[in-house]
Amino acid sequence: MQYGYCHLSVIPVRATADDTGELINQLLFGEFFKVLEERKISSKIRNVFDGSEGWVANSQFFLINNEDFENLKKNQSEFSTDLVSFTAISSANLLPVILGSIVNETPFLKYSFEGNSIKCKEEKKNLLQTVLLYLNAPFLKGGRTPFGIDASGLTQMTYKINGYALKRSVLEQSSQGEALSFIEESEPGDLAFFDNKEGVINHVGIVLEDNYIIHADGKVRIDRIDHTGIFDTEKNQYSHKLRVIKKII
Repeated sequence: MQYGYCHLSVIPVRATADDTGELINQLLFGEFFKVLEERKISSKIRNVFDGSEGWVANSQFFLINNEDFENLKKNQSEFSTDLVSFTAISSANLLPVILGSIVNETPFLKYSFEGNSIKCKEEKKNLLQTVLLYLNAPFLKGGRTPFGIDASGLTQMTYKINGYALKRSVLEQSSQGEALSFIEESEPGDLAFFDNKEGVINHVGIVLEDNYIIHADGKVRIDRIDHTGIFDTEKNQYSHKLRVIKKII
């Protein structure tokens, strides 16, 4: 088994082994993974953090040995909490590091990080401070950054930065946590899931105070929520039908 490490700010993860394939995910600086299949241009990988799979360009990561991989798994991750900070690769070479990147020191990549970061599990209330950093970020299917993010990427990254692991897709996330019977039982930081006309869960957001929700729909935005679903005040209509609310922490 081979292992890889993302040493760039952000790299695309695609559905197929070519650069025209659909963007289904992104890897951020410091994330590491198993290499499942290696081809001339691209490799199929499995992200250790959430088990998600896809294809990445061989030129955008480097291989690490088993010892380094085991050390990365063993050590508690430290996440950057600035929208963008910079890591010094050398005295004259800076790399932008995006919110939610893993900035642990590694023996195989010499760099210095001087931005703000979180290393331990934070209190639930801190989720709200984190998710607001993504407010107005444009929607991007497969995105996980303030420069483009999807619904499940928003919830995953918010929880990740605060020390909690969510799966990558909306459907996978909906299987985590404890279901609540009524919206009145929810607390700020809980996850609200929504389904389509066929009953398939296809959207998620984070419950805020006073019956508001933050979610990625066109952009990361704040709307009203009630027992029916999300009410878009701009269009004066419901945009998503509520399926279930889950308490993760």
